Amino acid sequence: MFDRLRTLTGGRAFRVLVKILGILVSVALTFLGLLFVTFIIGRVVPIDPVLAAVGDRAPDAVYERVRMELGLHLPLYQQFWIYLTKVFQGDLGRSVLTANPVAADILRVFPATLELATAATIIGVILGVPMGVTAAVHQGRWPDGVFRVVGLFGYSVPVFWLGLMGLLLFYGKLGWVPGPGRLDVFYEGILESKTGVILIDSALAGDWIIFRNALSHLILPSAILGYFSLAYISRMTRSFMLEQLNQEYITTARVKGVAEWRVVWVHALGNVWVPLVTVIALSYGNLLEGSVLTETVFAWPGLGFYLTKSLLSADMNAVLGSTIVVGSVFIGINLLSDAVYRLLDPRAR
Repeated sequence: MFDRLRTLTGGRAFRVLVKILGILVSVALTFLGLLFVTFIIGRVVPIDPVLAAVGDRAPDAVYERVRMELGLHLPLYQQFWIYLTKVFQGDLGRSVLTANPVAADILRVFPATLELATAATIIGVILGVPMGVTAAVHQGRWPDGVFRVVGLFGYSVPVFWLGLMGLLLFYGKLGWVPGPGRLDVFYEGILESKTGVILIDSALAGDWIIFRNALSHLILPSAILGYFSLAYISRMTRSFMLEQLNQEYITTARVKGVAEWRVVWVHALGNVWVPLVTVIALSYGNLLEGSVLTETVFAWPGLGFYLTKSLLSADMNAVLGSTIVVGSVFIGINLLSDAVYRLLDPRAR
């Protein structure tokens, strides 16, 4: 059968088809593994989902009825199958905290996290890549030392402490930025939400007053989170650049009299972008997942803030649903970075 298919489609097309099928199978198995892990977590944590739903003062008859409705009396394999069926139908359960479907809650809060993580990643790339390149070019000299200390500080200092200090200094003392939240209270509820990203929605509506207010609220939390991204990206860029600057093609370019800026920023950095894409993608995924503390400090109504409140309220449906979304985002980002990697590097194709 495979020989006939290879003959009909051609050798190269057949290899592409096999590779695509392999990727799809790998993604499917990864997603099933993610669902299995979240299912097990939901069963081993010392939180009774029935008590979370009915309260600890509910009669025994109510407790048993809800337990039957949730399917917790069934064997684990049947519970897992029901769990899989509901997830593939887009049903992540109902939140105890908000009484809304978890999927609807996540669709409401995730754009805020996406907005924050995207702004932080842009800051990390715009500042981190030049810092890493400069540090590599001046290896062992004072620019290298300064940028390495800056990166080490970003790695070492807890992000919640930076957030608190940033609020104390730039909001409390200097008054340069507004307080926590995405908008001032006066502007909340005025703008019609189309994408969930306030900057985009206000720009589409032509409401530049709300746009400026939302941007001013975004500056400090995205800068704090972007500093963490900057530290990682600059360090990896420096490492990649040092490797490239020692290659023979760089020596050949210098011998031929190519300008130093072109050797560094065109030839060396051009090859660095290939592995750097994966680094930036993973950094972006980490920001989408790891913005919990930043969102909590700045009362940013995103997925991290929602997850924190759900954990404190023992709302396991919301916790597990958020975990599935974050894991799915990581899978998607890895696939996208792999595709971009293949586009940038012909050797990977």
